[in-house]
Amino acid sequence: MVSLRQLRYLESLAETRHFGHAAQACAVSQPALSMQIKELEDELKLSLVERRKSGIELTQRGMEVARRARTILASVRDLVDYAKGQEGVLSGVLKLGAIPSIAPYLLPAALPALQQRFPALSLQLRETVTETLVRELVSGDLDVILIALPIEEPELETHHLFDDAFILATRATVENAHTRAATPDMLADDRLLLLEEGHCLRDQALSYCHMMTREARESFGASSLATIVQMVANGYGITLLPEMAISSEIHRGGDIRLLRFAAPEPKREIGLAWRKTSPRKTEFVQFGELLRDVLPAGAAPTPRAPTPSKTSSKKGGRKR
Repeated sequence: MVSLRQLRYLESLAETRHFGHAAQACAVSQPALSMQIKELEDELKLSLVERRKSGIELTQRGMEVARRARTILASVRDLVDYAKGQEGVLSGVLKLGAIPSIAPYLLPAALPALQQRFPALSLQLRETVTETLVRELVSGDLDVILIALPIEEPELETHHLFDDAFILATRATVENAHTRAATPDMLADDRLLLLEEGHCLRDQALSYCHMMTREARESFGASSLATIVQMVANGYGITLLPEMAISSEIHRGGDIRLLRFAAPEPKREIGLAWRKTSPRKTEFVQFGELLRDVLPAGAAPTPRAPTPSKTSSKKGGRKR
């Protein structure tokens, strides 16, 4: 019989592409993991792994079995979550994923409030780009993710929390001292500084600016908003800052001028996503309500109705 242990070992092997690393991740010896993989191959009568001198690769059938194994293991984790959920709302372990352009600006205020309101909850945080978070959520490694919407993944359900406006940040000069509002043409007159490839903030800004050209994509790429703000303050260009980041990134006395756009303002949608099969939807909605309650000063959210909305069934568009 195929066991959950064998499926977990195969999942780890598919992720690491290395028997030693997979064994370490599963807290077992390498011979024990290898033996279980061999028994799985014998049970299924399939060759799952191609062993080479340079390492290992999953066969085409091995990749399909690993994909199905991830789905099975995610369902098992949902079953465990259902059982634990009977103990009380927002209790036990919650594995949260968040993108870097949200986590440092929203979670510092949310974590103390979360601990105070739900003391039985143990939060585990994972911060990385959307593509990775979506993959780990689908596989069951995460319970819920905090991201910019929309995402297109048929296995997930999303819940809109609030809108986060983009503010134009430029170096303060005598010439713009009396400028009261930003206009789209300002974006074409200066160098646009954005996060590096793979961050949804970059994609959203370029989409608004209609600058999805090779020159725009390659003009500049930083790994943090703090770096971009310093570049702007020293006259190297302009940027679009999410409103929630302003209180943290813009300090008094800095050489930065912030300009809002006329309505309709450019913005991004902030929300949560979880697996459609998860039994913890009510808990996730409660978590979302807490996040809205602790929005940083200066943010002007426009929350929608709390009814979860389903994502499109179309494929693609997962880079955030």
